[in-house]
Amino acid sequence: MADPQPTDQHSPLKSRYPTDRINGQDLKKMVEASLTWLRTNQQMVNSLNVFPVPDGDTGTNMVLTMQSAWNEIANSAERNAGKIAHAVAQGALMGARGNSGVILSQLWRGFARAVDNHEMLDGPTLVKAFSMARDTAYKGVVRPVEGTILTVAKDSASAAEEAGQATISLYEIFQQIVPAADRSVQRTPDLLPVLKEAGVVDSGGKGLYFLLEGVLRHVQGLPIDTPLASVKPLAALDLEDTMETIEPGQDYEVVVDFRPVKPLDLELFYANLESMGTSIQVGEGEGMYRMHIHVPTEKRYEPIDYIMGLGTITKVAMENLVAQMEEIESKAGQVKLNLAPVEPGQIAVVAVAPGLGIARVFASLGVAAVIEGGQTMNPSTQEILKSFENLPTDNVIILPNNKNIILAAQQVTSLTVKNVRIVPSRTVPQGLSAMMRLAPAADLDQVAEEMRQALDDVETGEITVATRSVEIDGVAVTEGQVIGLHNGKLVLSAASVEEAVLKLLEHAHANHFELITLFSGAEVSKSEANQIIDVVRSAYPEQEIELQEGGQPHYHFIISIE
Repeated sequence: MADPQPTDQHSPLKSRYPTDRINGQDLKKMVEASLTWLRTNQQMVNSLNVFPVPDGDTGTNMVLTMQSAWNEIANSAERNAGKIAHAVAQGALMGARGNSGVILSQLWRGFARAVDNHEMLDGPTLVKAFSMARDTAYKGVVRPVEGTILTVAKDSASAAEEAGQATISLYEIFQQIVPAADRSVQRTPDLLPVLKEAGVVDSGGKGLYFLLEGVLRHVQGLPIDTPLASVKPLAALDLEDTMETIEPGQDYEVVVDFRPVKPLDLELFYANLESMGTSIQVGEGEGMYRMHIHVPTEKRYEPIDYIMGLGTITKVAMENLVAQMEEIESKAGQVKLNLAPVEPGQIAVVAVAPGLGIARVFASLGVAAVIEGGQTMNPSTQEILKSFENLPTDNVIILPNNKNIILAAQQVTSLTVKNVRIVPSRTVPQGLSAMMRLAPAADLDQVAEEMRQALDDVETGEITVATRSVEIDGVAVTEGQVIGLHNGKLVLSAASVEEAVLKLLEHAHANHFELITLFSGAEVSKSEANQIIDVVRSAYPEQEIELQEGGQPHYHFIISIE
């Protein structure tokens, strides 16, 4: 389905506030509207993946970052606009998740600096705030890349500056900013070739656009809780993410597979579902649709009855979310890791791990703290900070083990008095390789540097399933096909997991290495993992082959080659 162009539908300004300036409570309502509209379209942002892998988390990261920002002001009666802006910036900083969330927090930081000590926010100050937001975000990234959220922030600031030359009205300025942001998003594929090749716009830029548009829709009295109708490929429908944002009173998860008797009117379909519940997602593949929704107990059968009138239902699944969350929390409480004890003055290593099995491996190598996270569940700045705050040492090394967690980890260094070093591991195998250089009693900077050097000692392979059909870097894949990534780059497609593992090892020239370790994912049974490891051992008799239960979601295998 083509990406909607909502800016074309904006009605003439119908401001519900004075047009020249607003106070802190007005700004608070606008922040809430931004969050609401972004959350409404969260899954659309998540779907804008460059690579066809099940880790579309930009929308989720930006929503959770904004939720943390909102929590700082939700109960505030503060009328000073500058103080509200600073509280939002602080909340965004602590809740920042993923690269997009970190950049968003930097935008808020710059915005707040411009509004500092201002009782009221007026047009000229808004222009200055957008300019400082842009400048702060660009300075916060070592190598700014155009065609991303940064570009959209820059073009939005330029639109604000241009509008500010003709008017002091806040809302006339915003009317110029929002369509400029939309045009900037549509232009991102022209600036970043990988976006054009994948046939998508930048997800972070799209998220920023929704935040800005949410303000304008709120001011104009347009709805901000009804999503722009969208349908995703079935393989890209990530229902695990919906557990991140279970709303109070939404007690049941209902998933219905069906075949409509006539073409589905998505706008009407979404509108009707909105009256029943939240967290709505729709996927489609070969004429079959899958609908996901969270509903209160008394409405748990309504979606089923409604869809029954649209066509033939082939499958229904219903889960009690309250019981499910209690079970998850119970299991989490039962998990015990034998983490390394740390003496004052020694080096404590904190590692991010996407699965329990991988966490246990890190624990066995001497980490002092493990943070649950990885693809689709990037930990926040605050979660990283909390992981080592109570450790009895001031010397800390953090291993992010994911390229989308590195920026959030780097944010932590300015928030603590402890000596924190970030070793920018982009994958789990890199993090494990770095751990082999740990010497707890040695010099912090020396150990951190040796760990950085160890990142190049290992090759990383990942096996998963394509969430959509696409051709990238000369590799054509079809939705539902098994695919392989080598050091983060899509390199192959295959008919089976076994074939993908063998083809990836061949691509990585694994016969030139000594050790091959396969970490099996949560979706792989022990018998399947053992069968594949036997095949690998037969194909590579000269190499040492190991199998570990990783427990990571989405990825059948993470492979370390060293």
